[in-house]
Amino acid sequence: MNIYLIGFMGTGKSAIGRALESITGYPLVDMDAEIVKREKREIAEIFKNDGEDFFRALETQLLLELEKKGKCIISCGGGVVLKEENRGIMHRSGITVLLTARPETILERVKNDHSRPLLEGKKNVDAIREMVQQRMPFYEKAANIIVPTDGKPVMEIAKHIASVMQRQKS
Repeated sequence: MNIYLIGFMGTGKSAIGRALESITGYPLVDMDAEIVKREKREIAEIFKNDGEDFFRALETQLLLELEKKGKCIISCGGGVVLKEENRGIMHRSGITVLLTARPETILERVKNDHSRPLLEGKKNVDAIREMVQQRMPFYEKAANIIVPTDGKPVMEIAKHIASVMQRQKS
């Protein structure tokens, strides 16, 4: 069973993924980093040159590979849940954990990060709130559990997720 970490940019998927990796021993796959490695170019460049649809197809291809591999922690890109096919892959091959944070927290976490093309020029609380609200129905469709990350230590969140996984196995 895979552990899929989903949520908007800046909700803690990468950090919590690393903590979960240390607890479970499952390898962590950061989808965005893996796509950058495979494509040999940054996500912003992929979006600019090939468009969002091309990038979303790369995400689906990677999810299909990870589904076959199993026993991974997958830090998903913020928009992976927009495709119904991706939500289906996650549902049949693991548990999907939605990490949430307030727009103010997200802004604080991503304000100096320029590797997020959908946020460039929109780094303010109102724009982030609007984007999160647009995506929330998709996140909620995909999620097995929802974990708020505001003001909580990363390891505490990871331990909570691991304990939920243990209960689901038994």
